[in-house]
Amino acid sequence: MVILPELVLVTGALAFFLLSLGKTPSEQTTKSLAIVVGLVTFAATLLSFQSQVTLFYGAYAVDQYSQLFKVMIGFALAVVMIFGQNLKGISISVRPEYYLFLLLSVLGLMMLVSSVELIAIFISLELSSFALYLLVPMRDDRTGIRVQMEAGMKYILFGVMATGFMLYGMSLLFGLTGTTYLKDILAYLAKGNLQPAVVVAVLLVLAGFFYKLAIFPLHFWVPDIYQGASNETTGFIATIPKFGAVALLIRFLTMPTGHPSFLIELMAVLALCSMFYGNLSALVQKDIKRMLGFSGIAHAGFILLGLLSMNSDGYGVAIYYIAGYVLMNLACFLVISHVSRQGENLCIEDFNGLYKRQPVLAFILAIGLFGLAGIPPFVGFMGKFMILTSALRADHLLVVCLAAINTAIAIYYYLSVVKAAYTADPEATTAVEVSPLVQLTGIVLVIAITLIGALPAQLVDFASTVAQSLP
Repeated sequence: MVILPELVLVTGALAFFLLSLGKTPSEQTTKSLAIVVGLVTFAATLLSFQSQVTLFYGAYAVDQYSQLFKVMIGFALAVVMIFGQNLKGISISVRPEYYLFLLLSVLGLMMLVSSVELIAIFISLELSSFALYLLVPMRDDRTGIRVQMEAGMKYILFGVMATGFMLYGMSLLFGLTGTTYLKDILAYLAKGNLQPAVVVAVLLVLAGFFYKLAIFPLHFWVPDIYQGASNETTGFIATIPKFGAVALLIRFLTMPTGHPSFLIELMAVLALCSMFYGNLSALVQKDIKRMLGFSGIAHAGFILLGLLSMNSDGYGVAIYYIAGYVLMNLACFLVISHVSRQGENLCIEDFNGLYKRQPVLAFILAIGLFGLAGIPPFVGFMGKFMILTSALRADHLLVVCLAAINTAIAIYYYLSVVKAAYTADPEATTAVEVSPLVQLTGIVLVIAITLIGALPAQLVDFASTVAQSLP
């Protein structure tokens, strides 16, 4: 029961590996197995939620904190498997391999949220990353433009560069502290041992974390990878890996006493830069995935803003925010993957009159975008409100004011898509076909976005309590 989710993912990956060895399996077989693995993984995270143990000489911690993130990862994986069941952007001949690498990436993320030692963190991060690098160029681009190959090359080169920075920072931390365990490293930092070498080491390690979260200035991979990858792959990249990045960042920032002032100031500056750059760049985008990519950079800034308080309440709000962000993005990509007929990229104009062609999808898209824009009563509004409140309590008034301006900027480009879906005349007259299972999944996402937004107290309190239990 302790590592049940990880065992389910390994078993699912082996099943897809066996499928890839023989002749190409039927589309229905691959699709059914993917949905089953996604649902069973989510069920496994729920069954193992109460598990608490430390494994591998203290390097792997199964606690409430890690299990909370595993539940969220498992739910998001199940949704991705369901709405991506047709995989329009992936050739039938490579779909078993596609799901194999996707499950290995999720396995790495599951391991990452439980890792409390530098070597374990590095191995988990690389397992997740390298499996993900292979998903991007697997796109079957029927338009004849080989953008997926360029995106795949950029992703792996930028990723390896960020990994190199992080690994060098980890080696410096080990050399300075004599340990690879986060608990001991953080205790060393909390004592005020901030000679230049320590500051450089911390910044290099954070560079790797910020790259995964797409924080400015390590954001440059986002728009090209979002545009070059298939719609289903982009939906995965935009959601599930964010859980691992936030979980790891919070673990790294949890110190027994005190926090270096340079770290708080750095995070405040990077949060503002991410918000302004992401929102202003998203204003001029026509490709819907590039727009969501730039908006993701802005939302990463909000997550970083929630961590400025450096206490369990702020960490709890950040966990709440990332959970809501993933739900809203899943809703948007569910619609994108079905409106796209052959897996092609979509422009905002492609959603014109969507409410006439498929009213359920138009409704799901509108709720997802309303939430991302921060409109009440959805989770995006409550998440931004609590993050701004948390930062204000930590005496970051100027940062809060500038973040509020960014919230107003974001409303424009999100609502422009809703306007196209509900007020513009449809360019295509053919109805969009959606299976009952996908419609049900979309409605579940809508309910979750609304319910968690209207009743946030229990989830935030629980997340804060879990974060408070971190050593």
